[in-house]
Amino acid sequence: MSDKDEKAAIEALGPPSNRNIPRATKRLRKNRGMPPPATFDIDTLPGSSNLRPLEAAAVIRRTPGALERWRRDPNHPLKWRYVDGRPLYPVDAVRDYLAKCDKATED
Repeated sequence: MSDKDEKAAIEALGPPSNRNIPRATKRLRKNRGMPPPATFDIDTLPGSSNLRPLEAAAVIRRTPGALERWRRDPNHPLKWRYVDGRPLYPVDAVRDYLAKCDKATED
């Protein structure tokens, strides 16, 4: 590029401080780590209530990604249901799953 072309490009665009260049936005990613322990007692909740995946993961002490993988397996012992396209875990199902896990470790 010649000196004349370079000056013309600078004049056309203006000095770098005047350019409106969008800042790079950080891509939002899901938090795939272990959630903190549940702040509620699952034994005091009514059996008909539902837990969101993050709440269920906190009770079971698994990552939300593990629950997501388990949902791909229709025969997994932890049962869930979809309400408005979102997975919900019935409290009774979470209690049953925890009881089965306790029995498996006792054997």
